[in-house]
Amino acid sequence: MQGNAHEPHRNRQAQTFWQVLMKRIGLKDVAAAAGVSVTTVSHVLNDVQGKRINAATRRTVLDAAERMGYLPNGLARGLRLSRSNTVGFVSDEIATTPHAGQIIRGAQEAAAKRGLMLLMLNTGGDQELEDKEITLLLQHRVDGVLYAAMYHRVVQVPTLLRSVPTVLLDARSDDPGIASVVPDEEQGGRTATRELVARGHRRIGFVNHIEDIPAARGRLAGYKAELAGAGIAFDPDLVVAHNAVGAGGYQGARTLLGQEDPPTALFCFNDRMAMGAYRAAAEAGLAIPADLSVIGFDNQELISENLFPPLTTVALPHYEMGARAIVHLQQAIDAAAGAAPEAAAVHEYLRCPLILRDSVGPPPGRDAGQPRPTPMG
Repeated sequence: MQGNAHEPHRNRQAQTFWQVLMKRIGLKDVAAAAGVSVTTVSHVLNDVQGKRINAATRRTVLDAAERMGYLPNGLARGLRLSRSNTVGFVSDEIATTPHAGQIIRGAQEAAAKRGLMLLMLNTGGDQELEDKEITLLLQHRVDGVLYAAMYHRVVQVPTLLRSVPTVLLDARSDDPGIASVVPDEEQGGRTATRELVARGHRRIGFVNHIEDIPAARGRLAGYKAELAGAGIAFDPDLVVAHNAVGAGGYQGARTLLGQEDPPTALFCFNDRMAMGAYRAAAEAGLAIPADLSVIGFDNQELISENLFPPLTTVALPHYEMGARAIVHLQQAIDAAAGAAPEAAAVHEYLRCPLILRDSVGPPPGRDAGQPRPTPMG
């Protein structure tokens, strides 16, 4: 009986809770609770300057708003400021690719810190769908757009995006007026080659991607530059190019390892090619890293952590790219709204860090206990 006596009270509490939850508390509700006009409530909650509202009234309004759970209408405020506080994220395949998902996470977390909501749209490379999605974003009055590519390449920026602040992510344009954030491919190539040189290798093969894209050109340039800095002559016979997949890495490694004076280390364009190089090494009876050192690029963890031995590689700064792109987009949005001075479009190149695992060692015959030489330059 005692439990039943409390039942009506519980029901009233539940009813009150759901009423508060389901009902949108507005300025009129706060005004009624505080005993003041709607105009006074609006001035207090929007912190309008120059209005003569005494401290006691201001406190009464704020207490009533807090007590009632008043939530300001962010959309209305955005319209008054000519902003929606939303940004679009348009990509080709990033949203469906696990190893690139950190780009999205970096952008989302950086956007949230700035009070921005990210609207994700994945085109799958369909041009017609892309046009429709960008049109949809513009109809929703997004403040700006991140236009992202699955891999670092030069893109044609859709004409529709010329009307809104835009930052390219893992992509560049021939138009220097469009900001971009990309990995520093040349620095990454130097980092990979430097690690092999530091372990004592002098004959270092490079298994490159056959497509003429910024990543292939940049990583090759870094490879050449680091060899030159270490006083090692570039040998074009130590560079091969194939499709950037496991089979391509296998074919390239077989070619290099079949030479009369084969390399003692391989730098592969990406981790998938490195996986193919592992197979070629096994067929040649070579143990990694005792007989052959291998280093990859991208840090695709499903590959690099599960090869035996685990693959030393250079990571693409996916998270940092997403976060930095939001920073530049916010700056462009502020400039477009007149809230910040206009500035030239930023083109940022982010460092690619080395991820040390177990696939790199000294050349055959060199004592692993010897100190690692320091490359010149």
